[in-house]
Amino acid sequence: MTDAAAPATRTPRRVLLKLSGEALMGEHEYGIDPGVVREIAGQVAEVAGEGVQVAIVVGGGNIFRGLAASAKGMDRATGDYMGMLATVMNGLAIQDALEQLDCPTRVMSAIAMNEIAEPYIRRRAVRHLEKGRVVVMVAGTGNPYFTTDTAATLRAVEVHAQVILKATRVDGVYDADPEKHPGAQRYSQIGYTELLSNRLQALDATAVSLAMDNEMPIVVFDMTLPGNISRAIRGERIGTLISGEAT
Repeated sequence: MTDAAAPATRTPRRVLLKLSGEALMGEHEYGIDPGVVREIAGQVAEVAGEGVQVAIVVGGGNIFRGLAASAKGMDRATGDYMGMLATVMNGLAIQDALEQLDCPTRVMSAIAMNEIAEPYIRRRAVRHLEKGRVVVMVAGTGNPYFTTDTAATLRAVEVHAQVILKATRVDGVYDADPEKHPGAQRYSQIGYTELLSNRLQALDATAVSLAMDNEMPIVVFDMTLPGNISRAIRGERIGTLISGEAT
């Protein structure tokens, strides 16, 4: 294989890991399971120690979900801001777990709260990554009406990540809800437009459109399998790849 073709199989140098808030609950119905956070941190610290630059965007659905509150009568913008604050708590928990493993970590917030997190500044985030620090990006985009999927895609584009890794509780993208349709088929690869046209619920449409416009590949994978996060970060082929038109 020539050098020109080699990057397709090399370990990504800079990745963005998208964690849902629900992923941090473990078997609980609410809140943060310290054991789950430690497991995630252990895998991230392992690959960061190998020289991979890792940025993390975390959701807040384990603590508060603005859209659900809006459906029950709360102002949508207020609910979304409360959800952003929930992501900050999750980000601090991840930072603590990583630093207990001697993995240098910075939390950067899109909403100013200088006593507990740095303000998100793109150039500073890139500099942290270049210095080998894990960067946990919280508070979404800082604006209501945008999901953390969209925030993750925006941040990945801004810091020039090579791939978005969306860690979920399912092992990829299916042509139907596998919990409701036992015969649903999993895609190994799917194009952005096919994902959008079939209204598959792997990510919201804004995030997919932004990724498509910037040719940012996304891997959706099952984070509950031991070692899967580190495998995904290393670039092993697991889950479903969302990219240009599937071949």
